[in-house]
Amino acid sequence: MTARVALVTGGTGGIGTAICRKLAAMGHKVATNYRNEEKARAWQAQMRAEGVEVVLARGDVSSPEDAEAMVREVERQLGPVEILVNNAGITRDTTFHRMTALQWQEVINTNLNSCFNVTRPVIEGMRERKWGRIVQISSINGQKGQYGQANYAASKAGMHGFTISLAQENAKFGITVNTVSPGYTATDMVMAVPEPVREKIVAQIPVGRLGLPEEIAYAVAFFIPDEAAWITGANLSVNGGQYMGW
Repeated sequence: MTARVALVTGGTGGIGTAICRKLAAMGHKVATNYRNEEKARAWQAQMRAEGVEVVLARGDVSSPEDAEAMVREVERQLGPVEILVNNAGITRDTTFHRMTALQWQEVINTNLNSCFNVTRPVIEGMRERKWGRIVQISSINGQKGQYGQANYAASKAGMHGFTISLAQENAKFGITVNTVSPGYTATDMVMAVPEPVREKIVAQIPVGRLGLPEEIAYAVAFFIPDEAAWITGANLSVNGGQYMGW
C-alpha cells in the first residue's frame, strides 16, 4: 500500500487514538490536532513509547481559521493531506426544553461545522491529485436519536448528509467519502457512565458487550485502501447489532 498523509481530528481521544494507531500500522504518516498542549505532548510521548509516531498541530476544529491553520501546519510537516478522518466530537447532553443556545451551538460547531472547517482546506488538493479518502465518525444516535441528545443526534445525522453530498460531488476525482457510525464503545467517556446505566446499555446490544475502539478503527481502515475505491457515500454501522437500519 502507498504511504499516505492522514489527518485524524480528535485523535487524542479513545476512538481517535485507535484510529491513529491503525493508520500508522498501515504505513501512513499520521497527524492530529490538539488544544491543550501539555496533554497532547503527554499523549504523543505515550504513543512514541508504543512505537507510533503522530505529528501534532494546534487547532480548534470549531473555528474555520484555526482549522485551516492546522491543516497548513500538517502540510508543512508531512505534506498534502490525502486521508482525512473527521472524528472530533463533544456532548452537552440535556433534554431539549432545558437546552441552552450555547449547548446547542457548541455541539453543532465541534461535531458538524468542523467537517466543513477541516475538509474545505484539503478538498481542492485531493481533487487536483485525483485521490482522497474522507471518513466521518458519526454515531448510532445520529441514526436512531437519543433522549437528551437533540444537539448531538442532529450533529451526527448531519455528518452523513455531508458525506453523501460530498461523495457525489467528488466521485469522478478519485475521492471517496464515507461514514462510520459507532455504537456504544468502551472509551473513557462511556466508562465514566455509572455502572448500572452501562449495564442497561449493554443489555440492548445483541453482541452482549460494548465495542472496542480498535473495532471502530478497523471500520475506518476498511475505507482507505485502493481496493475500496468503489465504496463511496456509505454509512457503516459498527454497533454490535444494537441498531440495524437499512
